[in-house]
Amino acid sequence: MSKSRFPGQLKNGIITENPSLVLLLGMCPTMAVSTSLKNGLGMGFAATAVLICSNFVVSLVRKVIPSKIRIASFVVIIAGFVSMVQMLLEAFIPVLSEALGVFLPLIVVNCIILGRAEAFASKNPPLSSAGDGLSMGLGFTCSLCAMSIVRELLGNGTIWDFRLIPPVYEPAMIIIMPAGGFLTLGCLIALVQHLRRKSAAGKEARGK
Repeated sequence: MSKSRFPGQLKNGIITENPSLVLLLGMCPTMAVSTSLKNGLGMGFAATAVLICSNFVVSLVRKVIPSKIRIASFVVIIAGFVSMVQMLLEAFIPVLSEALGVFLPLIVVNCIILGRAEAFASKNPPLSSAGDGLSMGLGFTCSLCAMSIVRELLGNGTIWDFRLIPPVYEPAMIIIMPAGGFLTLGCLIALVQHLRRKSAAGKEARGK
């Protein structure tokens, strides 16, 4: 992977094509586990590890996998890495594993991971594919953390279980409920789209 290419990949994954806030992929885990920063960060790192490893392996074997069974092959590769991550979490961070619940094994069919395997890793060399996995994983993690901070702070008055809002504040419990997930996600997407339009307008004005 060219060193000059990676910064562009990083910007693309975190900002330009953020999986959750721009491409609107992986909505299920984004809303389900973002009730606390611990859970959001844990899911983000787990997905990032799987993205990097699966992209790298898919790229390595891309020329030997028959086209007709490539999707099934990608799922098997992804499932292998998800199983490894799940076993590691169960062994070393069982509390996080329990908190993520069914959404951890469901990483296998996460459209972000499968989509990058098909759209990028199957067409590019291994190191570049690993870089793409890292950038997209960090973008997913950033969006999860942004949602988690908002929901935990407004819903519980805490961040990482540390109380930041005085006990006299009555938490908005709806924020940590499913409806609050939709509301928070919608507000963040609207903010991102506003900033993108503002940036595009600024570039157009400078061009003139």
